[in-house]
Amino acid sequence: MSTTATRIGAVSLVVVQSPDQDRAIAFYESLGFEKRTDIPMGDKYRWVEVYPPSGNTGLALAPPRPGTEVTPTETGIILSADDIDAAHAQFKALGVDVDAEVARMGGPVPPMFWFRDPTGHTLMVVEQQG
Repeated sequence: MSTTATRIGAVSLVVVQSPDQDRAIAFYESLGFEKRTDIPMGDKYRWVEVYPPSGNTGLALAPPRPGTEVTPTETGIILSADDIDAAHAQFKALGVDVDAEVARMGGPVPPMFWFRDPTGHTLMVVEQQG
């Protein structure tokens, strides 16, 4: 194991490509995220960041590079909830494209569900443990 220190201190943002930033902002705000940054970027783009209310790591809702299309993907992003069943019910009530049921695998694996954002990207919500 290396004892060399790095200058990296934290993960601050994860980019989620969003061709319709206004739609993405409205979606994530409906889930309780707060928009902390929305500034012009170049001639026709915006830099947008949304964060969960008690989180320090945000999502950058960035447009795709010019000439590229966004392909929905499984992002690998995991969000946490204090009550997975209440979160799942809330997502369903909001009309979010969410799995029909909470997955319960047992053992050390926390209860979880997947949902899709307006672009079709898949994210996961897990219940906070202990």
